[in-house]
Amino acid sequence: MPATAFLEELDAFKDGLIAPLVEAGRSSLSAEAPAGDPARLLQIALANEINVSELAAIWMPSTAELDVKLAFARQTGDEASHCQLVAGRLAQLGLDARSFAAPERGPLFDYLRSLTTTVERVAAGLFTLESVACAVNENFMALCARLGDHETVRIYRDCIQPDERAHQEMGRQLLARYATTPELQQKARDAVARTLSVAAGVRARGAERFGTACVPGC
Repeated sequence: MPATAFLEELDAFKDGLIAPLVEAGRSSLSAEAPAGDPARLLQIALANEINVSELAAIWMPSTAELDVKLAFARQTGDEASHCQLVAGRLAQLGLDARSFAAPERGPLFDYLRSLTTTVERVAAGLFTLESVACAVNENFMALCARLGDHETVRIYRDCIQPDERAHQEMGRQLLARYATTPELQQKARDAVARTLSVAAGVRARGAERFGTACVPGC
C-alpha cells in the first residue's frame, strides 16, 4: 500500500481505538462525577514521563537507523524535561519529588520494551502512545481547570502538549519512510492495536483506583 494511503488508514484505525479512552475521560468531567486528586494524578504523570524517557533511551542503542535513533534521543530529552516540569509543580503543591519512588512498570511498558523492530517501536511508541497522551491530556487539563489548578493547565498547554504532538508527528513521518512493505505495514498495525489494547486495560484499572478516567498520559 502506498505510504499516504497506509498512513491515512492507520490514523483512522488508531483514532477509532483511542476514541473510547477519550470518551471515558469526558464522562468523568461531569459535575456528578468524582473529581479525583490532581496532585495524585500528577504523581502518575511523573511516573509515566520517567518510564517513557527510559524506554526511548533503552531503544536508542539497538536502533540502526540514524533518524530514528535521533527521534528517540529527542523523545528521551523531552520526556525528561516533562519530568522536571511535573516535579516542579508537585513541589509547589507541597510534595517533594526527590523522595518519589516510581512504581514498578506495568504491562504496557513491559510490552513496549519487548518490541525489537524499528517499525514496531515507532508505531507503538512515537505514533500511538504519544497520540494517546495528546488525547487524554486534554481531559486532564479540563479536570484541572474545573478544580481551579490553572498552573498545571498552563504547563500542559504550553510545554507538554506541543512536545507530545511533535513526537506523534515524528512517528508518522518515520512510518512513512520505513513501513514500506505489506509485512512491515502489518507489523505497524499490530503494534498500534496491541498498544491500545494494553493501554485501555491499564487506564480502566487506573480510573477505578484514582476515582477518575482523566488520568494524564505521557
